Amino acid sequence: MKDINQTQFVQEVLNGGVVAVDFYSTECPPCEALAPKFDNMAQLYGEEIKFVKIYRQENRELAEKLGVNGSPTVLFYKDGQLVGDKLTGGIKRSELIKNLDSLITKEKATAIHNSIKPTVTEFDTIILGGGPGGLTAGLYLCQARVNAVLVDIMLPGGQVSTTHKVSNYPGFVEPQPGFMLAHYMSEQTKVCGTKYKVAVDVTHLDLKNKTLVVDEHETIKAKKIILATGASPRYLGVPGEKELKGNGISYCATCDAKYFHDKEVIVIGGGNTAIEEAEFISKFAKKITIIHQFAKLQANKEAQEKAFANPKIEFVLETEPRGFERVASGIKVLVEDLKTNQKRTIQADGVFVFVGMKPNTDLITDAIEKDQWGYIITNEDMQTSIDGVYAVGDMRSKKYRQITTAVADGTIAAIAVTRELDS
Repeated sequence: MKDINQTQFVQEVLNGGVVAVDFYSTECPPCEALAPKFDNMAQLYGEEIKFVKIYRQENRELAEKLGVNGSPTVLFYKDGQLVGDKLTGGIKRSELIKNLDSLITKEKATAIHNSIKPTVTEFDTIILGGGPGGLTAGLYLCQARVNAVLVDIMLPGGQVSTTHKVSNYPGFVEPQPGFMLAHYMSEQTKVCGTKYKVAVDVTHLDLKNKTLVVDEHETIKAKKIILATGASPRYLGVPGEKELKGNGISYCATCDAKYFHDKEVIVIGGGNTAIEEAEFISKFAKKITIIHQFAKLQANKEAQEKAFANPKIEFVLETEPRGFERVASGIKVLVEDLKTNQKRTIQADGVFVFVGMKPNTDLITDAIEKDQWGYIITNEDMQTSIDGVYAVGDMRSKKYRQITTAVADGTIAAIAVTRELDS
């Protein structure tokens, strides 16, 4: 592994044969998550591939020239030519391996894979999921001197990290950007001492035996497991939605609103998320049409008042979408009036869908008690129907789902786990 600067780039990379380049930054959680993986890849592939690191802040001219706008970013070169995928953000081990394998022969790649030895690590508690519930559980456990590991297939933060502003979290007078609130939570838990294994692939989960396999080679064993995998946006399930997801249809205003500057968009939904995110989108778009199935919005009164007062926002109530179609000038949405059953089309440059959430339970193959909507049922200590397994946050069956309720769940589960371990 070699740390280089932009003056060495031509010699070390363009004239360096087969090279993997990591553009990193300081005070960068995704960079910290990548570092041990990149180091491990250098140990495995080092005889065939050169691995170099470039500090992005001190080599901005080169980074901008190469289109590197964020950290970390990993680029792959072969004989001076940029090849493979441009990896950014929460980079997984499997993504690195896929691109590194493509740089060498199949025989050499197979030999390297065969040299990887399975490992086993043991902890008191595994926390699966890094949203507010999981992070709070990790904080309480580490302060109680419980040896805990937090595992997440993404980076810590959960839904909070993609929320524009959070105005109802105690302790902050001014509304906080969601990604910063998530960062504060994550850093506090990490500094406390909870181990992190994030941006990993969870390849096996056995709740009864309290084992978890990440990246196919590392088995993690524990005495207790806290499930905190949260929930994901619910899809409409109408024609055209799947095909246009990420290509005109979005489920994250923070991620994509900036792409609709001075354009027209449609927001589907009438709850808190839909109305609050529509307000945020209005900072960019020139017109927003909110389509909602009921005669009244379900959002809180404050959010409704802001939306009704916003001249950019219009409402189409008692109406549901029936399909999406890509047209030259944007997206055409087929909608049905629920009072008259008449159908018509509304056209816009893009669509944002906010119609609720579903629990992230796809990893769970064990028989565990759930409610009729698929959320995991727990008792007041957050214990599930499986001994030693707890569930917190948005994946848990409960009446209200907020950041504060997830934090409360994580607190309760951690205290319950600590007392059980102590006894």
